Amino acid sequence: MATLTIQVPDNEKEFIIKLLKKVNVKVISSGKSPYDPDFVTEVKKSIAERKAGKKGLKVDVDNLWK
Repeated sequence: MATLTIQVPDNEKEFIIKLLKKVNVKVISSGKSPYDPDFVTEVKKSIAERKAGKKGLKVDVDNLWK
């Protein structure tokens, strides 16, 4: 037996699950994100700030390891 991970659009999820069950595939779905919710919130906030025109942090890559 093999284990596969597939990504499907939210609007097609139910259809894909029904299709897989029709061909006798066991569907296991945790429904949980593997990412820490606090981290996801920070990333979304940063993206929104950047879109709003707030400047980001600039790093001088030549002196990064000094």
